[in-house]
Amino acid sequence: MGIVVSLDEGRERKPSLEGLAALVADDLKAVNALIVRRMQSPVAMIPQLAGHIVAAGGKRIRPMLTLASARMCGYQGERHLALAACVEFIHTATLLHDDVVDESDLRRGEASANALWGNKASVLVGDFLFSRAFELMVEDGSLEVLAILSRASAVIAEGEVLQLVTANDTATGEPAYLEVIKAKTAHLFAAACRIGAVVSERARIEAEALDAFGMNLGIAFQLVDDTLDYSAKQAVLGKTVGDDFRDGKITLPTILAFRRGDEGERAFWRRVLEDQDQKPGDLERAIEILNRHGALADTVERARHYGAIARDALGIFPEGAEKAALLDLIDFCIERAY
Repeated sequence: MGIVVSLDEGRERKPSLEGLAALVADDLKAVNALIVRRMQSPVAMIPQLAGHIVAAGGKRIRPMLTLASARMCGYQGERHLALAACVEFIHTATLLHDDVVDESDLRRGEASANALWGNKASVLVGDFLFSRAFELMVEDGSLEVLAILSRASAVIAEGEVLQLVTANDTATGEPAYLEVIKAKTAHLFAAACRIGAVVSERARIEAEALDAFGMNLGIAFQLVDDTLDYSAKQAVLGKTVGDDFRDGKITLPTILAFRRGDEGERAFWRRVLEDQDQKPGDLERAIEILNRHGALADTVERARHYGAIARDALGIFPEGAEKAALLDLIDFCIERAY
């Protein structure tokens, strides 16, 4: 297994998105302009609501993966721009739907679209963005691209339903949890990377390597996200602490703590997650239990494991600026926990 260097081992600089963002800056500017154009509609609420979430400060990691993967594969055309926009539309649509399902009032520290416009409008504008994504896929003209991105869209929806099935169920194990995060998060990361090789007409082995890179990066990314939900670092990132806890979501930190705890602690988890009977101080107690059992630290270690697999997947590609930036992205996604 590859090695992911820890911040505690003399790392001279903190990993960041800066290198990747700088490499794809011109392309990303074109993608953002395309996103703005394609979310226009004579129905005024659509661009208003869509523009609210698009402008909410997301990192654009998924479209940057498409742009950087295509660059690393030597692509010289412009198809990757529309496909990167397509990836972002799919992601944004899922955010709108997620916030409705989760009854979230905040998104990246700001009022969520459903809090401002209501659930019905958010769901329908999410559908509009999915439709725009499929228009871009069809305009690209590649059946292979269409197959990759349409499959990713279907898997995301399956993941959402699977999460509903496992929500509030403390009997949920790690395999079922991993199935959820692969579907909800990692499949779109994988698709975003794979289409970079497809538009470049590279060999299948390279497309599969980028798919594996994206899949394992996506798993690591979500593992850290689920750790951050119980971390004060959330406030720094513009998110609220304990959203998953309040929603009764079963994530790896709670799975590990439930396994490792005594019967009194398991009764606590059943009360707050299954019964949704939460009292003042329960979140603080949950965080204390998670830390005492090493559940948060071990979840980050799982993320390092998947990050190392992602790192190995890029081994077949020659050294270069794009590869270095993608490798740095792995560290960035994991070190967000610190």
